[in-house]
Amino acid sequence: MIQALTWENDRLFIIDQTLLPHQYQRIEINDHLEMADAIRRLAIRGAPAIGIAAAYGVMLGLRPFISASRYAFMQKSDEISDILFRTRPTAVNLGWALERMKTVTRQLPALAPPALWERLRDEARAIHREDIEMCERIAAFGMKLLQKGDRVITHCNAGGLATGGLGTALGIIIRAHQNGKELFVYVDETRPLLQGARLTAWELMQEKVPFALCTDNMAAHLMATRRINAVIVGADRIAANGDTANKIGTRALAILARYHDIPFYIAAPSSTIDASIASGEEIIIETRSPQEVTHIGGTAIAPQNCPVENPAFDVTPAELIQAIVTEKGIYRFPYHFI
Repeated sequence: MIQALTWENDRLFIIDQTLLPHQYQRIEINDHLEMADAIRRLAIRGAPAIGIAAAYGVMLGLRPFISASRYAFMQKSDEISDILFRTRPTAVNLGWALERMKTVTRQLPALAPPALWERLRDEARAIHREDIEMCERIAAFGMKLLQKGDRVITHCNAGGLATGGLGTALGIIIRAHQNGKELFVYVDETRPLLQGARLTAWELMQEKVPFALCTDNMAAHLMATRRINAVIVGADRIAANGDTANKIGTRALAILARYHDIPFYIAAPSSTIDASIASGEEIIIETRSPQEVTHIGGTAIAPQNCPVENPAFDVTPAELIQAIVTEKGIYRFPYHFI
């Protein structure tokens, strides 16, 4: 199984995803500042994975303050959480994981920093372990939506590189393949950062799942001519009504799926559901650097100083989503999450 993060002998390593698919390199993360940088520059990415990463970031950032007073330790904890929280605004798992770490410190007000740090380390590892287990349950439920010989299209990357475990949307596909369902996958390249071309294609090659890479603007043609049976994607935040934020281009894929009468599925852990917001209108959409659009691999493809729009996510309305798969089961529209 591809592991985006690994905890080995009290050291944390991540796969630097900015180097894939041409170079596989693990880098060590030593503190919260290195973790914040890794999240911001997408060395670690995917909503579940950055939640896990943020939890580890808190613990690593606090390690030098084990001998400090409880007051100083708590002050540093708040400072570290704020730094990590500001890295990426759309994925809810990041804030969810940071809140879990804060809850540990609130519930143990008498614990001295050395013991509290050990408890925070255990919590970060528990978040990681739970995500691995959730991925397996998502795959088990999601496989029920697919038939033998289905042709599936996916967008961005929702595999092992985006989670602590097997993946969400891609985890369903991989487990279905391993269970003899003989799927064929179309992989959207996912402009502007090409997570489909760089990451999903790489993962499917590692898992020996049959697929073809396509540009994002080929999806309508493929749906019309290649008898696609399903669309499966991940999610970065799901509102209480089922509106879902995912990588930019997901909404267009959902609209195309509705026109072509193809089921559109979301796969995500329940931690991605944000019950505090009623609809997708309340989801903050991250805006990223114009250079991600004007350049590919460092090479300019647009005129210098060209005006750019670069939202990293869009919101798919709940009514376009036929089912949302979490580790708790399969939910269908209209959505009422338990």
